[in-house]
Parts: sequence; C-alpha cells; structure tokens
Amino acid sequence: MMEKNYGSKRLVVGAHYGFRDWLVQRVTAVLMALFTIVLVAQLLFGAKLGYERWSGIFSAQWMKFLSFVVVVSLLYHAWIGMRDVWMDYVKPVGVKLAFQVFTLAWLVGCAGWAVQVLWRL
Repeated sequence: MMEKNYGSKRLVVGAHYGFRDWLVQRVTAVLMALFTIVLVAQLLFGAKLGYERWSGIFSAQWMKFLSFVVVVSLLYHAWIGMRDVWMDYVKPVGVKLAFQVFTLAWLVGCAGWAVQVLWRL
C-alpha cells in the first residue's frame, strides 16, 4: 500500500523562543524606560550635578537594586536581540556559534563590570 504524504514536513526549531522572547523584550524595554525616567527626574529636580550628587543618587539601596535589575534587563534584552540577529542572518553554523559565544562572553564581562561599579558606590 502506498503512503500518502500531503503537505510539507516542517521542522520546527526554536519554537519556544517566539512569544516568550517577544514579551521579555517588551518587559525589559519598559523597565529600562522607567529607570531612565526615574534617573532623569532625579537629575532635573535635584541639586547641582557633580560627583557628590551623582554618588548620592546611587547610594540609596533601592536605587542600587533598581540599577542592578536594569543592568540584568539590559543584558537579557541585548542577548535576545543579538542571538536573533545571529540566528537569522549568519548561515554557517560554526560562525554563528562563534558569534553567539563571543556575544555571551562580552555580556557576562559587561555584567561583571556593572556589578563592580554598583558595589563601589
């Protein structure tokens, strides 16, 4: 008996990225926008801007926590964006993997640097 094959066989890879990553991109963007508004408000309505003022803004524990959350959001936002660019536009698997590893290493380095900056304040 002959087997009938209707339509194409579709290989779905990375299907779990779609909506979840779209949503994470939007949520992290909103967090970064809110942080920017809070920071600009503190800069506009505060005393004269200098090292003391800048250090004072980030000395509050809630601002350190908010800054850390925004740094993590920025890194995750950047990872999703760059991963999608590499997956969509770089075809050779080895080059794609190298770009993704480099991007991940760069973002982890940026995270370490950001934590160092926040701990110094």
